[in-house]
Amino acid sequence: MGFKIGKWIAIILIGVIASACLFVLAVNFEIFGHLYSQKELKSFKNETATRVFSSDGEIIGQYFATNRTNVTFDQLPDYLVNALVATEDARYFEHKGVDSRSLIRVLIKTILLNKKSAGGGSTITQQLLKNMYGRKSFGPLTIVVNKTKEALIAQRLEEVYTKEEILALYLNTVPFGENVYGIESASRLFYNKSVQDLTLDESAVLVGMLKANTFYNPRLYPSHAKSRRNVVFKQMVKYGYLSEREKESLSLLAIKLDYANLASSGPANYFLVQVKNELSSILENIKKTTGNSWDYRTDGLQVETTLNSEMHGYALEAFRVHLGKMQKLLRKQYESGSSNAEIKRMIRDVINQKGLSIKTVSKQEIFSWDGIYSDSISVADSIRLALTTLQAGFLAVNPNSGEILSWVGGIDFRTQPYDQVLAKRQLASTFKPVLYAAALEKGISPCDYLSNTARVFTDQGNWKVSNYDHSEGGEYSLNGALMLSKNIPAVDLLFKVGFDEVDYLWRKMGFSVNLEYVPAMALGIADASIYELAMAYASFANGGNKIKFHCINKVTDARGNVIYERMSLPETEKIMASRTAILMNEMLQNAINKGTGTAIRNTYGITTQLAGKTGTSQNFGDAWFAAYNPNLVMVTRVGASYRNVHFNSGRNGSGGRLALPLVGLTLQKVAESIVLQKTYSKNFPKPNKQLRLELDCQNFEADNTMDKIKGLFYKKSTTAEQSQKKQESKKSRSENKKRKGWFKKK
Repeated sequence: MGFKIGKWIAIILIGVIASACLFVLAVNFEIFGHLYSQKELKSFKNETATRVFSSDGEIIGQYFATNRTNVTFDQLPDYLVNALVATEDARYFEHKGVDSRSLIRVLIKTILLNKKSAGGGSTITQQLLKNMYGRKSFGPLTIVVNKTKEALIAQRLEEVYTKEEILALYLNTVPFGENVYGIESASRLFYNKSVQDLTLDESAVLVGMLKANTFYNPRLYPSHAKSRRNVVFKQMVKYGYLSEREKESLSLLAIKLDYANLASSGPANYFLVQVKNELSSILENIKKTTGNSWDYRTDGLQVETTLNSEMHGYALEAFRVHLGKMQKLLRKQYESGSSNAEIKRMIRDVINQKGLSIKTVSKQEIFSWDGIYSDSISVADSIRLALTTLQAGFLAVNPNSGEILSWVGGIDFRTQPYDQVLAKRQLASTFKPVLYAAALEKGISPCDYLSNTARVFTDQGNWKVSNYDHSEGGEYSLNGALMLSKNIPAVDLLFKVGFDEVDYLWRKMGFSVNLEYVPAMALGIADASIYELAMAYASFANGGNKIKFHCINKVTDARGNVIYERMSLPETEKIMASRTAILMNEMLQNAINKGTGTAIRNTYGITTQLAGKTGTSQNFGDAWFAAYNPNLVMVTRVGASYRNVHFNSGRNGSGGRLALPLVGLTLQKVAESIVLQKTYSKNFPKPNKQLRLELDCQNFEADNTMDKIKGLFYKKSTTAEQSQKKQESKKSRSENKKRKGWFKKK
């Protein structure tokens, strides 16, 4: 009887072995699908993210279909490799792709005894194959077929790659959750550093995540991550990579992250949108001219941009410091009195227009300068927050090369993605330099005089032009009127110059909105973007040339080969005479040193030569400030999304109070940087003797006795048409003064 049982057992075993051999042969002959050859394994290529760098070498973002950045074995810290091997495949350096002991354990415990907790038994090499090619479904045979295929291909893989190369490939392919693949991308995400800079503790956390990347995510579940990290330490002790004493000490460490999700909260996400657009254009042009094709989402390109991370960081800090303070003041204003009544009316209008329920409560991500947080708030409160949020944009460029040095498109890309650098808002007095430049182009001198007598335009709804300080009377030179940003003389100048000349220069400078020929045009009622205004002021800074801005200096492929490099001179177009640019620079320096921009000197202590202009739109709806020298242009604008939400006075809402500090705080830090100060602090060229004479006059002439007598009979009501005809029919009063020698000479 015993003999018969033994016989049947033997037959069964032989049958099982024979079946297993036949099964392996079937897999080997590709009955269950293709087995990758050594050639295919050698040519395997990961989809890798394109990394974007600042001009000074800091990584500022990535573009990807799969968020992955490849590294070599030499970049991996020894303790990271040791932690991986100890935890995932202790006999890794002993086997040839398949660990027979693990396979037996899988056969007995996992398959025959159905103990899923016994482990999968796959070596790092086999796990790599799963990461490389995935797994297919074969019904009830899925696990057996896939394991067999991976075992067969693993041996081929070990013949193609060294053990070190396989480890690097594995760590480049493994998923870490949050749409991140590979150890380098995970290191950047959770610790804001490259893999080669990881500590042992950090390495163990990331290795621990490989078991279940969501459950052991150190951001989402720090207690789970700590527990799993300590398991990794125990494994390292078990296999001789750590001492018991070291393990005890390390196990006490708290989980500390420096989470840096570049995809949603990177330092330059608004700028990255522009880089992507320019990169797409560059790659398309390369394809057309050479036939070579690259995909920035998968080919692991490296893009060197024009952004200066140091200067950009200073601008971001200026936003945090200044706007954090001003935001509190604006919200406080709208908490009581007529401002509160107005905001309540606006909230009701929005709710009624969109058919919302005022009582609806939902959980939202809310931006604050202390950090983004989640809260359950009502529709009304949500609308109030949106209406009273100060938006802002900032752009810094090199006016000679066209390089964009800093692009802050808003207060927070994650919650406020609309780019304020490209948004068009009322220019206010930052428009005036365009008008004054058009006057200089027409031959009008900085020492020609403009009337400061207020007028009411009956054909414009009895609109009365008035100065910001409500002063009137006398006459201002062009130089003085621009320096002090006087409105009445600006309107007088508009009629002297004429619409066509202003409109011509406006278009040549690159503005896209059509001008409306009304007297208020002189005060800057036209809309334009920060980008457009920076381009216009750059033409003053560089001597009269319109320059095309750009974001990218160089692009290399994954192997470091240069596929694009900006070598040619920037695209420029002469749009104004050099005389005009020089005179505008002198006049706008006066605006900084003696006029509406003096806070840049008095409050922020900036000693660098600067020209510039403030701007405050009607009712303080928008605040502007632009400053520049021959090597640097900075433009910023601040205001709520809706123009009728604003500060009630110039104490907080003027260009000098709300916008100028963003430039002032940034320039303070630039001045402290030896490299930045040397590169971007440059004096304006001195005007020649003839141009100095053109600027040498008094800024203001008070009414004389004859003027006062004439004023008794002067009808201050007029129309725009009458004003234009009057300017066309008489010579400029300042010309008469110059002939009589009424201006001072040196």
